[in-house]
Amino acid sequence: MIGFQSDLKVILVTGPIDFRAGINTLAALVSNTIAKNPYDGQVFIFRSRRADRLKLLHFDGSGMILLTKWLEGSKFAWPPIQDGVMKLTSAQMALLLGGMDWRRLEQKPVKIPTMAG
Repeated sequence: MIGFQSDLKVILVTGPIDFRAGINTLAALVSNTIAKNPYDGQVFIFRSRRADRLKLLHFDGSGMILLTKWLEGSKFAWPPIQDGVMKLTSAQMALLLGGMDWRRLEQKPVKIPTMAG
């Protein structure tokens, strides 16, 4: 299971993949193409050419997880297609998986009130 804890590292691969790829192919892609370790607990998100399907790859400490999600009748919000990766927060990943536009999420600094002595 992929937990949505706040310190979860999420890597979005911006270019589309061959959606026939399985766990071994995606792990090799992570290792060889984007020079990351697929076994270090990060979540790697890949998209299909039509942007209506996603694959997530995650090592949870005991085994590799491959999750696939399809949207019926719409597309996932995605940055322009290019080679490379982007980092997402766990909140942005949750919005992406829900089919929402995660790019509208902004982190606002929290102001901590100070006590005057």
